[in-house]
Amino acid sequence: MTDTAEQGAQKPVQEPVSVEEQRKRRYERRKVAYRGAQRVLARTSVLGTLRERLALLERAEDLYDLDETVDMYGNGIVEALERKVAGLLGTEGAAFFPTGTMAQQVALRCWAGRTGNPSVALHPLAHPEVHERHALTQVSGLRPVRLSSAPRLPTAAEIRDLDEPFGTLMLELPLRDAGFVLPSWEELTELVEAARERDAVVHFDGARLWETTVHFGRSLDEIAALADSVYVSFYKSLDGFGGAALAGTKSLVEEAKAWRHRYGGQVFQQFPTVLSALAGLERELPRLPDCVRHARVVAAALREGFAAAGVPWVRVHPEEPHTNEFQVWLPYDVDVVAEAAVRHAEETKTLLFARPWDAPGPGLAVTEIEVRAAGLEWTAGDVKAAVAEFVSRLPQGVSP
Repeated sequence: MTDTAEQGAQKPVQEPVSVEEQRKRRYERRKVAYRGAQRVLARTSVLGTLRERLALLERAEDLYDLDETVDMYGNGIVEALERKVAGLLGTEGAAFFPTGTMAQQVALRCWAGRTGNPSVALHPLAHPEVHERHALTQVSGLRPVRLSSAPRLPTAAEIRDLDEPFGTLMLELPLRDAGFVLPSWEELTELVEAARERDAVVHFDGARLWETTVHFGRSLDEIAALADSVYVSFYKSLDGFGGAALAGTKSLVEEAKAWRHRYGGQVFQQFPTVLSALAGLERELPRLPDCVRHARVVAAALREGFAAAGVPWVRVHPEEPHTNEFQVWLPYDVDVVAEAAVRHAEETKTLLFARPWDAPGPGLAVTEIEVRAAGLEWTAGDVKAAVAEFVSRLPQGVSP
């Protein structure tokens, strides 16, 4: 055979795939695996199909009178949702917003005008500091003042000792990027008292406030009563299409609605999103306490399962979850763990890790676990068995 013939018989050389492209492909595989999984810890909107999401409204007539006229610029069904939220949180009123980013900017802007101080004291891991592209400063002209950098809520002493004045104390409950952590009820009341001593108002970023009642041992209205204003989300815990609400006094809500218009949040019609929020309050909210309690069972089983599988080090954070969400840390390269998680789901139809993995440091991988209604069916034994299957798909010889 000639050299030319030999060259023609060779297989074409494949171009190497970039790490970014590998991760994109893995994300698509994870979506497919989620849809094909027979067992998951949470069925949520993030990886769902359009058909699955629309199914949320199949019994919409149980939620609201569908023969009523559609909403226009925030009336009708939107006002009905606002009244329901105000009732749940025990506030004089509430305003619906298309996004939580807008709701919180408006709240903090209103408080800056009322206190005369544009400084907002908040944790550096709080949502506005990490996920909103500096909107507080770039859009609303506010000035963040960072509190303790420790991965927890600030303490009352840190509030009292802050070396500059602030008009508003913003507390994210739970603090998601620190591991969905909460203070104790006593610590929270002390935090609020410390802010009052400094003549500051208190705003709760309660995107996931719905999840906190078990940890605090208090009702939603008791928790909200500590703050001057509260923001809640309709899609994070309640699985709605989107949307948020800002709750507080009647005068604050009226002012917030004026700013909502200025910020472009006076949307023509929002009934699909509002119906989905009503569905979440009706169907998901009552189940959340059971999900929080079962998350503690799942967390303990994960620790025991990894120990039994011989993983040299694992951290479930917090050890006893404060909500139905928590973190899992493993001593492996992030891409190695992410690939094993997808392969486990593809091959066993059991999706233990539905969320992406991040790399907080060399040789470390962290992900978030959420326990929802689907997860209530898992026993501790089920969790341990899934962990063993997952670990068996980690490459041999891969170590911290």
